[in-house]
Amino acid sequence: MNNLIVKNIIDSDIAVATDAGDKVFNEIVSHLSKKQSVILDFKEITILTTAFLNAAIGQLYSNDNFSSDYLNDHLKVINVQSEDKPLFSMVIRRAKEYFKNKKGFEDSANSAFYDK
Repeated sequence: MNNLIVKNIIDSDIAVATDAGDKVFNEIVSHLSKKQSVILDFKEITILTTAFLNAAIGQLYSNDNFSSDYLNDHLKVINVQSEDKPLFSMVIRRAKEYFKNKKGFEDSANSAFYDK
């Protein structure tokens, strides 16, 4: 099991930016693609946003190689502050919905924003 410490990967105790999330995503994928399990450790992270989580975890659901069951079995998160735990559920639920019907979501967004 590989223990990835978020603070060390992003070199910060605040996990807010998408590009920082992308760094974490790339680390996770490098292990999961080798069939290695990952513990994602949020110790000492003081601020966490859905933008970061969408990039770090949400986009894992876009990868056809990683089913929800595979991710449940091979990716664990620890040391998450109690007030941040609902963010994970929200990000995962939305990612599953989005990637299941990506075209439908994009068409709806285009329709709403551009009246197409």
